[in-house]
Amino acid sequence: EIQLVESGGGLVQAGGSLRLSCAASGYTFDDYAIGWFRQAPGKEREGVSCISSSDGSTYYADSVKGRFTISSDNANDTVYLQMNSLKPEDTAVYYCAADSGDYSGSYYVKAVCRSYAMDYWSKGTLVTVSS
Repeated sequence: EIQLVESGGGLVQAGGSLRLSCAASGYTFDDYAIGWFRQAPGKEREGVSCISSSDGSTYYADSVKGRFTISSDNANDTVYLQMNSLKPEDTAVYYCAADSGDYSGSYYVKAVCRSYAMDYWSKGTLVTVSS
């Protein structure tokens, strides 16, 4: 059974930083896309950032470009989201999600991240940014 377990959420003041971690286990496929999504109260789920295991291509939503960085530690099956210069509008439940397949190329990573077409999801962790 594939499991995605995230950690690192919490309360932070505006301008601060947090790092989310997502540990994956139980999967057998070599190629996949994995990333972070968020949903704020009353808003639709948003693809924040995704990365391809095949070639490292990444996607960032416009709202987080230049502030958030996604990275992966393949040896430990963990993906991270470093969030800097946090704003109150970043407050949301953040989910880690993954989908098997070859997502080489920024076009395909962007497509899967923006469509939420991921097969596996974590339970979510709350990030609250106070003003």
